[in-house]
Amino acid sequence: MNEVAYFPQIEAIKKAKENIKKIIAETSLQKNLRLSNEFEATVFLKREDLQIVRSYKLRGAFNKIQNLYQDNKVNNGVVCASAGNHAQGVAYSCSILKIKGVIFMPITTPKQKLEQVKMFGGDFAEIKLVGDTFDDSKNAAITYSQENDAAFIHPFDDPLIIEGQATVGLEILEQVTQKIDYVFVPIGGGGLASGIASVFKQLSPETKIIAVEPKGAPSMKTSVENGYNTELDHIDKFVDGAAVQKVGDLTFEICKDNLDDYLTVDEGKICDIILQMYNRDAIVLEPAGALSVAALEQYKDNIKGKNVVCILSGSNNDITRMEEIKERALLYNGLKHYFIINFPQRAGALKELVNEVLAPSNDISYFQYIKKNNKETGPAVVGIELDKKEDFNSLIDRLENHNFDYQYLNTDSTLYSLIIG
Repeated sequence: MNEVAYFPQIEAIKKAKENIKKIIAETSLQKNLRLSNEFEATVFLKREDLQIVRSYKLRGAFNKIQNLYQDNKVNNGVVCASAGNHAQGVAYSCSILKIKGVIFMPITTPKQKLEQVKMFGGDFAEIKLVGDTFDDSKNAAITYSQENDAAFIHPFDDPLIIEGQATVGLEILEQVTQKIDYVFVPIGGGGLASGIASVFKQLSPETKIIAVEPKGAPSMKTSVENGYNTELDHIDKFVDGAAVQKVGDLTFEICKDNLDDYLTVDEGKICDIILQMYNRDAIVLEPAGALSVAALEQYKDNIKGKNVVCILSGSNNDITRMEEIKERALLYNGLKHYFIINFPQRAGALKELVNEVLAPSNDISYFQYIKKNNKETGPAVVGIELDKKEDFNSLIDRLENHNFDYQYLNTDSTLYSLIIG
């Protein structure tokens, strides 16, 4: 373990655990039979999705605010920036301690998370929606903090935050009797990963800590590969709980020397796991909460016969996002395909497509004529769902054999974004 300027020590983490125990639920560590069978391993799920605010973020937030409260440093209240889960942790902490909290959140934050913040904070939390990303909100929150002398509660780059999140690691080790070979931990800004790494490197150094990020926001992986904390120019904001343009300076220094591997997972794969966990295990996960399980497939050869822990970091998912989640999962799995089909100028062309081109197991899930004045001729956008991805080539063969002029949209990101959205 390399020495860094700051590294969370076990005594500090135990102090954090004592500090937060009055409001934190000790979440269960459950063996998942389905995943264990699928990967021929013993797979445990650390259920932080069952935390009071449905994510681990309350641990760090309350540890930080409680310390400030004890030191009389919150007379002008606190302020934070968050895509949702840290905001809920801060809001609940303010409600418990009767402290004013101002919470900056991106305009793109799911409605469900906004409502949860209002519910947990009550009269003690004020929400301000600013910017499209967490980083936009963070900059606004810092400005507010400076202008109003309010204590800024960083979501990840703060020793007390990291030590609070590290209590997840302490709990895991207290809940098992066997050796843990692998821990898969999601990364956004790096607070949880830093905490988990610090605990295991001190108490169970043989355990491999595997960091998991969304493919569209690989801030930590990029930074480690570059050798310095790197700000990404653009990120995919879909995994809102783990989509940051730049990780913390403290968390980068801890993670780069103490994590064993850095994985990225396609957003479509994450969506597929969300649906699997809901349909097969009755577990509701937000996109960031599904990252750890989504990474198992990449490590299937390594974890065979091993004891594995996946941290389910949160379950704050808006039900209105489920259609998008299903769509992304279908696209990822090769089960949904979009075309612009230019129907020939002959009667019965649409009927021919349905009866002779589509197989019995195919389904038209989207149909929109581009020129509204045409009935059964001219171009139309058609979405087709397949029962098996292997059916795609035969579908293309039938389109061509029946002389349908088409343009495939799935691989044309510009047209797909313009037409499908």
